[in-house]
Amino acid sequence: MKSLVFIGGGNMASCIVAGIAQSNDKSLQITVCDPNQYKLDALRKKFGVNISTSNATVVSEADIVILAVKPQNIRKIILELKSKFKSSVIIISVAAGITANAIKSWLEHPFAIIRAMPNTPSSILTGATGLYADSTVDSKAKKQVELIFNSIGFSCWIEKEDDINAVIALSGSGPAYLFRIFEIMHGVGQELGLEEKIAFELLSQTFSGAAKMINSSPKTATELREQVTSPGGTTERALNVFNNENLEQTFRNAMQEAYGRAEKMSEQFAG
Repeated sequence: MKSLVFIGGGNMASCIVAGIAQSNDKSLQITVCDPNQYKLDALRKKFGVNISTSNATVVSEADIVILAVKPQNIRKIILELKSKFKSSVIIISVAAGITANAIKSWLEHPFAIIRAMPNTPSSILTGATGLYADSTVDSKAKKQVELIFNSIGFSCWIEKEDDINAVIALSGSGPAYLFRIFEIMHGVGQELGLEEKIAFELLSQTFSGAAKMINSSPKTATELREQVTSPGGTTERALNVFNNENLEQTFRNAMQEAYGRAEKMSEQFAG
């Protein structure tokens, strides 16, 4: 059994822990470290994980450590713990903007370092995670990390570390974009006369069904959209508004803002 330690028990750590717990992966013994005892007690009660308020007491025996704290706190934590890690440890960072080179410079030891960018649907085993490891990380370490993130959804390896910023803009932040669209459509459905619950159920099923069609159909998203769009019909009218309002450019601007922020954070927190 491998010892998996989370440094930080916030939203992303909770999502990953929830996913692993639901996947019934018995190969991992999970410990979550966080200064917030209330948060730890909630995680232990819900998922049966080990907990600790002291990072130093648990990392020395950890096989895998996931750094799941805010980017501005990672350097301080690494400097405090770098002498505690065993030489074979795999260190995974899920923090935006913290490069592998920055982590290496703080650790001052050739540990296996992997960056992971999961998203919140990991909590229900439908996550999407981009993974990056440089050439010094061996295939065995990569496989162990891959197994963890595959257990909570889909994962893929990114060849260039800079592309992690694109992963952040696409799938890392992606659920929030879709939740915002859901909020808007749900509200408009009620404005048009539907009861709140009926609008919610119809829209929820529509989102779920459309996602399943994209995943299961040999057709592209463009072909699926065209299949719904009858000339002169209601859908065409709605899509014309999107085109006239330049929805594509709005999304492009939003995703480029997310990407640019991730790049700026990489510069800000460089070693």
